[in-house]
Amino acid sequence: MLATRLSRPLSRLPGKTLSACNRENGARCPLLLGSTSFIPTGRRTYAAAVEPVGSKAVLVTGCDSGFGFSLAKHLHSKGFLVFAGCLMKDKGHDGVKELDSLNSDRLRTVQLNVCSSEEVEKVVEIVRSSLKDPEKGMWGLVNNAGISTFGEVEFTSMETYKEVAEVNLWGTVRTTKSFLPLIRRAKGRVVNISSMLGRMANPARSPYCITKFGVEAFSDCLRYEMRSLGVKVSVVEPGNFIAATSLYSPESIRAIAKKMWDELPEVVRKDYGKKYFDEKIAKMETYCSSGSTDTSPVIDAVTHALTATTPYTRYHPMDYYWWLRMQIITHLPGAISDMIYIR
Repeated sequence: MLATRLSRPLSRLPGKTLSACNRENGARCPLLLGSTSFIPTGRRTYAAAVEPVGSKAVLVTGCDSGFGFSLAKHLHSKGFLVFAGCLMKDKGHDGVKELDSLNSDRLRTVQLNVCSSEEVEKVVEIVRSSLKDPEKGMWGLVNNAGISTFGEVEFTSMETYKEVAEVNLWGTVRTTKSFLPLIRRAKGRVVNISSMLGRMANPARSPYCITKFGVEAFSDCLRYEMRSLGVKVSVVEPGNFIAATSLYSPESIRAIAKKMWDELPEVVRKDYGKKYFDEKIAKMETYCSSGSTDTSPVIDAVTHALTATTPYTRYHPMDYYWWLRMQIITHLPGAISDMIYIR
């Protein structure tokens, strides 16, 4: 069973030799694949949808831009009653304006800061009052709101760790707890947007990794608890889509780096040196410009999690390099994966 699952995405690469490339230093390590006779051809299919979609309400957080913005529009086009949670709703953000231009009986933007219990509870009341029959509950919650940062452990302030966790982890927990009564009544869905970095750690990304590892654990616990109640919980683990979401620009990376360097304790600056620091920032710039620009795999995964009669526990919208790296890191002994990727 495990061998079958691991080899499915490789069925399109018969008889090839893959190179596991270390994206940090460019080193490549060949990985030999067997012949096609050992590679099953079965693949996941996105079918068997629940009906009718038009009567189902879904809240998506973090809709100002990125995945949330695209997802809100997509679900609206599919006929869902969409509540698009926007942090910048009251500040004239371009993404909010575009969603508002689509506003109808089936799409509504709402002010939502997932760090604020008060705002979350206000949205709960908005959703409940908008439902035709609140006793039948709300079908879906997509916890998409999140922030990211970079920097090695000694370069990262405690304030940064807390800020990222407050949005990515505690925001997910807070919003889920508030909406669970409505979702339980509908025997609906919770879809949490994690990351490939919620399954495997990466240098210079500890604040983000910590929170996404936490989202994974929270999702698993919730899935166990909700199973007998008919609520299905899925996790979507996107690969590198920074280029598509405009999370970072070269200018923003340099601005973050300057602030980080200026605030470092003198002993850290002295021990590491500016050359080492600048090299790490350059690698981050390369990483941010190398990702996929097409968000449709993520949108399709979330849509399947919301509509399939038997959604998957985890979805992996990522390119083959990151998928293979994730399998190696999560399934092989740490000493082996460290030899391949950590140099």
